[in-house]
Amino acid sequence: MKIPWVLAICFLFSSAAFGQALDLKNLDKLSDKAKDVTDITLDGSLLKFAAKFLSNDDPDQVKVKKLVAELKGIYVRTYEFETDGEYSESDLAPIRSQLRSPGWSRIVTVHSKKEGDNTEIYLQTGGTEPGGLAIVCANPKELTVVNIVGKIDLDELSALGGNLGVPKLDLDKPKPAKPPDKKED
Repeated sequence: MKIPWVLAICFLFSSAAFGQALDLKNLDKLSDKAKDVTDITLDGSLLKFAAKFLSNDDPDQVKVKKLVAELKGIYVRTYEFETDGEYSESDLAPIRSQLRSPGWSRIVTVHSKKEGDNTEIYLQTGGTEPGGLAIVCANPKELTVVNIVGKIDLDELSALGGNLGVPKLDLDKPKPAKPPDKKED
């Protein structure tokens, strides 16, 4: 008899969490250590307001407007440091803990031992379409966390890069393979 109640509670919790922004407050303590800090917080109403300033005549800006119409928020935190080691993995632990919860799936991981760069991209799903995106980029002197909340069209996501405070994302589409040269007999 307890199992249906547990399942119902889990379902309600996951439904409530779907489309919610990550809690980035624990990163605030890094502001005192960083030489430069970027903190962008655009909730749904601010996104709609900002979208009004985009042109209806520029095809790229029209794409951004369409994408933004489905979003509930964009949250970006970037910390640049003078020297290596001014933040630690423990500073990222609360973020990564949230991203390990049900509904989030890591889709990209890039680690460079030589440069010390680490990038992780996560999708939040809860239905047939992605409901959010999180990007964690960490290198020895810079940390960036991007959280985009809402319905995301992955084909149009790259249009958001460089707009509304979102860093430019290099999401190149794969190019079709060249057909092999035919040899004449």
